[in-house]
Amino acid sequence: MLTRPAAAAGRGRHVAPSPVEELAREAGIEVLSPVKVRDPQFLDRLAEIGPDCCPVVAYGALLPRSALDIPPHGFVNLHFSLLPAWRGAAPVQAALWHGDDVTGATTFEIEESLDSGPVYGVVTEPIGPTDTTGDLLARLAESGAGLLLATMDGIEAGTLRPQPQPADGVTLAPKITVADAEVDWSLPAFAVDRRVRACTPDPGAWTTFRDHRLNLGPLRPAVDAGEGGAAAGELRVERRRVLVGTGSGVVELGEVQAPGKRRMPAVDWARGVRPEAGERLG
Repeated sequence: MLTRPAAAAGRGRHVAPSPVEELAREAGIEVLSPVKVRDPQFLDRLAEIGPDCCPVVAYGALLPRSALDIPPHGFVNLHFSLLPAWRGAAPVQAALWHGDDVTGATTFEIEESLDSGPVYGVVTEPIGPTDTTGDLLARLAESGAGLLLATMDGIEAGTLRPQPQPADGVTLAPKITVADAEVDWSLPAFAVDRRVRACTPDPGAWTTFRDHRLNLGPLRPAVDAGEGGAAAGELRVERRRVLVGTGSGVVELGEVQAPGKRRMPAVDWARGVRPEAGERLG
């Protein structure tokens, strides 16, 4: 098995192997984790193993031609989008951020360019109005695993041939940074909602309150918001909910997390900080 080298993870930032590597070692499977995939020692060992075909999921690095040429049937990637839409590191986040109604998973033969290889198979997945990136990834991990197995079986049987991706409809999905995840309350409510759901759970949507960062969980539509609007970012604290203004009306905060605090319902947070009339987020 090929995986990325062990990296710092968790709150303590301890260096640890990935869960996939741990599972492989427990099963007695050889693990290759080169720092650079052009490393001659890695390439020599891969050639010695002599795989017929290499399935790839979320590897996160471009493979050089020297590696791609080793297995006769190449490397087959499981990518969580309907290619050629959303090539790149964050396809599910991009689909949510841009308001897509449907996403899915695609298996394709890896080329040296980004997610551009010919396609073996596709499964689709509808996007619900409250879905987060975490929700969609959990479902796509299940359906995508079945697609990848079916693809590998078809390649082995000689019954499956990859088809070129369409030239039209190419969109890119670069990695979403922490800076990208800051909410802009001047945007319309639907755009704020999409950003928060796209960034849940990682990197995590956030805003500021009294110059301190406030992490945000998914929002809810503000039903029966009452008379009068609210300026972008303006807080309206009610007995059972906390509303915040956007560029097109108000939304209801879900769970929030202040620095050094646990995640909690927004009403509990508001009881502690007691926002003054007119105070704003962001």
